[in-house]
Amino acid sequence: MDSPTSVMRKIDIHNHVMPAGYLELVRTRYKDPGMVKRLTSIRLLWDMPARVEMLNKWPELQQVISPASPPPEALGGPDESPHAARVCNDGLLEICQKWPDKFPHFVAALPMNNVPAALEEMDRAIDELGARGVMVMTNVNGRPLDDPEYLPVFERATHHHGVPVWMHPMRPAGFTDYASEPKSRYEIWQVMGWPYETTAAMARMVFSGLFDRVPGLRILTHHCGGMLPYFAGRAETLWAQLGARTSDEDYSQILSGLERPFMDYFRSFYGDTVLGGSASALRCGLDFFGDDRVVFASDCPFDPEGGEMYIREGIRSIESLGLDKATREKLYLTNAQQLLTSSVKSGDL
Repeated sequence: MDSPTSVMRKIDIHNHVMPAGYLELVRTRYKDPGMVKRLTSIRLLWDMPARVEMLNKWPELQQVISPASPPPEALGGPDESPHAARVCNDGLLEICQKWPDKFPHFVAALPMNNVPAALEEMDRAIDELGARGVMVMTNVNGRPLDDPEYLPVFERATHHHGVPVWMHPMRPAGFTDYASEPKSRYEIWQVMGWPYETTAAMARMVFSGLFDRVPGLRILTHHCGGMLPYFAGRAETLWAQLGARTSDEDYSQILSGLERPFMDYFRSFYGDTVLGGSASALRCGLDFFGDDRVVFASDCPFDPEGGEMYIREGIRSIESLGLDKATREKLYLTNAQQLLTSSVKSGDL
């Protein structure tokens, strides 16, 4: 019998905090009162002593913290967002410095509506503050990430700093589900819209040739690749006919213009285990990405219990699959270590 899970070290690579200074910016600048209500009501998002007390239930667990939505570009124009990013990243570093045993590293926020400032903040966050990666949303205020304007961000992260990119879905209620309605109802925009948003962003990156332009690019997708692992068969067989259903654009050369088969690119993303504790969904993600590209994450504290549930159920989902110890150790620890320490700024974790 393998060693019990309580003694196997674990890195939670995708969870969220909101430093006090950044929370104040969200309260005063964010224009979505529903999200402000949600964020301010989750104590373990911003009350770090309480967060640490909760984490003491899992002494083998460390969290690599990342900022919660909204991103800096949602808090102001190109002249205001760089300040918001600096406030956020300084706050993330302060949390790591105060509780290094619980939060050894952080992922930096970028002001993506100001690319020159985003590059400057990336350099500062990694070189001066020690960030181990950067976070982008799946779109920048409605603009796709494969827009050529954002290419320098991916190039700088990959070729200069050697760090991975965390990609988090961003789809507010204004992304309506039906053309006849002004907004998405019943929070469909978030519950089901976010996995779709992740999948759409992945497809745009693949077919635009982003991975060929930026060799070595590493992107960690939330919710284990969104919808893609479940619909992999549909994706492979229908996108193999790319252009067959389109008359106003010529897609005939896209697949032949890629350096590799298109499904290879989709499998080159990383997926986290944030699946609400669903073991069957996790099995699907493992079958698609392989056990070298799936990493344990909790999305803490965005669960019905305000912090504990997604950690507990995420661990349970892994344990319920009957994986051998070596595979579990990859998911809990070594895959994350490779993502976090194979950069130019590598070090112990």
